[in-house]
Amino acid sequence: MTPELPHPLVLAHVPAGGQRLRLVADAAQCAALARRMGILAVHALAAELDLRPAEEGRISVTGRLTAEVEQECVVSLEPVRQTIAEDIAWRLLPDGMEPSDGDDDPDDIESAGGVVDLGEAVAQQLSLALDPYPRAPNAQRPDDPGDHGAHGPFAMLAKLKPPG
Repeated sequence: MTPELPHPLVLAHVPAGGQRLRLVADAAQCAALARRMGILAVHALAAELDLRPAEEGRISVTGRLTAEVEQECVVSLEPVRQTIAEDIAWRLLPDGMEPSDGDDDPDDIESAGGVVDLGEAVAQQLSLALDPYPRAPNAQRPDDPGDHGAHGPFAMLAKLKPPG
C-alpha cells in the first residue's frame, strides 16, 4: 500500500533542541484519504507537530490536527460537513522498543529501521477522529421521539383515541 500522505522521519535526525513540522495534505492526498476512509471528501488536512528527543531514544510528539471532512448522514445520506480539531500526543519508539500500555500515556508509534511515517500517523489520527455516526442537522429516523408517535407499535391505537 502506498501511503496517501508520506512523510518519513528518521528518529536519529531529530535535533537535540527538537523541531517543528507542519504537514499539509494537497488535493490529491485529500482525495486518496477520503477513498481510504470511505467518506465523501477530505477538504483539508493539516497537522502542526512539535518533536522533542526524550529518554531512551524516544521522540515525544505533541501538536494539533485540523481537518474539514464530509461524510454521509447515517439517516438521510445527505452530505454532512464537519470540522475536526484534535490534540496529538505520541511517542515515537526506536527499533525494538515495546509500546507501553498505560491509559494516560501518549500513543506509542513503533519505528521500522529507525523510521516512522508521520503522514501515516496523521492519517490514522484523522481516522480515529471521524464521527462514526454523522447526522445532518434536521435528519430524523421514523422512530425518533420527535416524530410524535406517527410510527411504532401504538401508532394505530393513538389514532383511535378520541380527541381531548
